Amino acid sequence: MLQLFMDHSGEFLEGLKYTLLSSVIALIFSLIIGILIAIFQISHSKPLRIVAKIYVEFFRNIPLLIIAMFFYVVVPMFWFKLDGFTAGTIGLTIYTSAFIAETIRAGILAVPPGQLEAARSSGFSYVQAMWYIVLPQAIKIVIPPLGNQFINLIKNSSILAVVTGLDLMYQGDLIASATFNTFDTYMIVALLYLILTLPLSIIMNRLEKKFAVNG
Repeated sequence: MLQLFMDHSGEFLEGLKYTLLSSVIALIFSLIIGILIAIFQISHSKPLRIVAKIYVEFFRNIPLLIIAMFFYVVVPMFWFKLDGFTAGTIGLTIYTSAFIAETIRAGILAVPPGQLEAARSSGFSYVQAMWYIVLPQAIKIVIPPLGNQFINLIKNSSILAVVTGLDLMYQGDLIASATFNTFDTYMIVALLYLILTLPLSIIMNRLEKKFAVNG
């Protein structure tokens, strides 16, 4: 296994780079979109609530593969061409944001309503009260499930392999096909995924304990 890694370290590390890059981009944008959709879901505006509900239910209940293939195959047919990395990352972002939205919404609903009312009575606008008062408390509450979503995002980034996204799984497939050493190849791929997910899991556990103590 070590020899295989040494012989193909360039390909493995290249795949790891693209997996990490895709995961970071998708994590940032799925969190931003997820927070916005969560706020829309509890908005006083009925149209916003309807749009947010449709968004969450639609993207949570269709396979990630279909979303990625839509951007990789369908979008270029009618609009503009997207490379596999971009198409896969967009699909990963949209898919994950639906789950994050539900997680954040649950956290917001867990914050006592009096917090928002007190902020509004103190002169905060709805957006300011949500941003400075409610959301920080909500995110602390949902640290464990939010951490799980981030870890799932990294694992789900393997979808890029299907759309030629140059990621870790894609490189693993190429190496396995070239060497016929599938066991060692995918063991190395699994270990490299662990290198990405295990530190994140440890960080999220420490954050959970920290906020539990402070709470």
